[in-house]
Amino acid sequence: MQNSENHNLTPGFNRRSLLKGGVALMGAALLPDIVNASQEHSLPVQGKTTTGHRKLGTLEVSSIGLGVQNMHRTYQTTIPSRPEMINIIRKAYDSGITLFDTAEAYGPFECERILGEATASFRNKIVIETKYGWNIDQKTGQRLPGLNSRPEHIKEVVEGMLKRLRTDRIDLLYQHRVDPAVPIEDVAGAIKDLIREGKVLHYGLSEPGPQTVRRAHAIHPVTAIQNEYSLLWRGPEEVIIPLCEELGIGFVCWSPLGVGFLTGAIDENTRFAPGDIRGIESRFSPENLPDNLALVKLLKKWAVKKQAAPGQISLAWLLAQKPWIVPIPGTTQMQHMLENSRAAEIKFTAEELTQFNQELSGITVKGMRLPQAVLTFSNVEAPKKK
Repeated sequence: MQNSENHNLTPGFNRRSLLKGGVALMGAALLPDIVNASQEHSLPVQGKTTTGHRKLGTLEVSSIGLGVQNMHRTYQTTIPSRPEMINIIRKAYDSGITLFDTAEAYGPFECERILGEATASFRNKIVIETKYGWNIDQKTGQRLPGLNSRPEHIKEVVEGMLKRLRTDRIDLLYQHRVDPAVPIEDVAGAIKDLIREGKVLHYGLSEPGPQTVRRAHAIHPVTAIQNEYSLLWRGPEEVIIPLCEELGIGFVCWSPLGVGFLTGAIDENTRFAPGDIRGIESRFSPENLPDNLALVKLLKKWAVKKQAAPGQISLAWLLAQKPWIVPIPGTTQMQHMLENSRAAEIKFTAEELTQFNQELSGITVKGMRLPQAVLTFSNVEAPKKK
């Protein structure tokens, strides 16, 4: 469905408040995928769905997860109904989803509280993953400049997370971005302490440099890497995904639907309101959008062929890449969550996948995935320990 609302998409998450001190744009780089605009060809879903299961290292999760970061504030600057967000999370569990993703930075703190409240009755049957690493005052929630992965800060953050999530342990704890001031050996050492205490069960890294992954893995096995990965951004295929395969590390895709683009919610006439991070991503510029929409055209073609939605084809393609890849699409719409949860039912035959990839190879995505100020925080290598 393409309607007039798509031509003036307004910002949602208050990007200006995410971080202070010259990194106000960082918010978008931190957040898993958000799908708030209309998804085309929505399918009715009734009863329990089956998402299947996958392994992130030794950790078993559903093939499709749910990102809850946008449940505090949407791109459209609206505050979603808290009871409805809790209903969506609970329905996701009923639909077979067992992996739920959040972070202290989302809110800050508020999305962890929402997730904790929603999952309290089935906490022991799911996997909760959250993230630390931004310099957030743990008492006030004030966003201070830059990053903070000092060991003592990590341990303080985890204590707050446990309270907000209403749990005694975090199943999978990620460093949200590599701190260029703290050796990863110190970070992994702090995590090992938390694992010994039973407060953390597994750990991972988000958007890290590859050598940092190797160094962390040498201290204690890394369970998962969480990076942006979708048909719109395939950068992890160059280094990180092969590295995960080599080391036996799982891979979690944030923004698997390209911030709504791969659902068909954005067209060549779409313009973004001031403050919406997509408005300053050159892949969505008026110059590049018409060319990049070739991806959406391809997805719509295959959606008809597979009797699915474009977003489901996008997620199914990710699942077809490796058996240890798990996308975590986010949404504040019940129907979109249900649609996404069924993506694991869409299967490509070997011949279909070959054909799809051949057609995909003729499409070149133009523009950068994020502004340079945001990209600066990705693919960072931690300093060497002295």
